[in-house]
Amino acid sequence: MTQAPDKIRWTIADLELLATDEWKRYEIIDGELFVTRAPHFKHQASAGKIHARLLEWCESTGNGEPIIAPGVIFSDADNVIPDVIWISNQRLAQVVDAEGHFTGAPELVVEILSEGISNERRDREVKLKLYSIKGVQEYWIVDWRKQQIEVYQRQNAQLVQVATLFANDIISSSLLPGFSCQVKQFF
Repeated sequence: MTQAPDKIRWTIADLELLATDEWKRYEIIDGELFVTRAPHFKHQASAGKIHARLLEWCESTGNGEPIIAPGVIFSDADNVIPDVIWISNQRLAQVVDAEGHFTGAPELVVEILSEGISNERRDREVKLKLYSIKGVQEYWIVDWRKQQIEVYQRQNAQLVQVATLFANDIISSSLLPGFSCQVKQFF
């Protein structure tokens, strides 16, 4: 009887061998390669609006920086491109490498759901687990179709869902003192 071959484990070095395609996003989580195409324009519009609201708050407080679609390289086998992050000034100084990639967890990660079961599974399960392991403090899963946000916060060393917010609800965060806006402003 022959054994099944071990699952292929991708690394960041493998990505360098792939042909560059501006319409595809390559991410590796626990050695598994995820390839997605450019998202729906409303997905991107939501990312822009979330970034804008966070940027407005940051400019008034000086408390950090929101970034759209940064490269986050946790390890050779774990590197992702979240839709939006927020990182404090203190943390920013600690986790950016010479190429401008993040090598550690930002405090807040925002993922906007793309259509399809595998895409939703990646954000709701695979990335949730990765962000939990790597020390993200808060994780928002945004569904622009339903106009809702699932909020996960770190409790006892893991991310736990604490709220589901709808269009007329107000979103705020202990990470972002004084930040609040109506959820529908993200859509």
